[in-house]
Amino acid sequence: MQVETIMTSRVVTVEMDDRLSVIKDIFEQAKFRHLLVIEEGKLIGIISDRDLLQALSPYLDSAAEQSRDTETLNRRAHQIMTRDPVTISSHQTLAYAARLMLDKKVSCLPVLEQGQLVGILSWKDLLKAALDGGSL
Repeated sequence: MQVETIMTSRVVTVEMDDRLSVIKDIFEQAKFRHLLVIEEGKLIGIISDRDLLQALSPYLDSAAEQSRDTETLNRRAHQIMTRDPVTISSHQTLAYAARLMLDKKVSCLPVLEQGQLVGILSWKDLLKAALDGGSL
């Protein structure tokens, strides 16, 4: 089975200069855990929900919140993103994708075709495919 059969093709992206407040809002409204960062249509980075949590003050939205805590929301995507993310082609096998995720210690793979972003594959997609009887 190939990556294209289970990947998510509707991908949410952000720009390099988007503020963390925008990224926080997206994560709060969506059920996914990764945002892809693009510049001029090209993939340049990835931000996980964990990256965001590490970048924001733990005092946000608490009684102890101060102005320095809310300032963390003004940081930009490029300041916390992982640059040059590990990617995969949609025609690769799921077994190859799983091995690549394990070897590179990543939880998702942006899917590119001829340099263009066409989807994203997460470990949850692989697990669901395995449980649904698919062969990795």
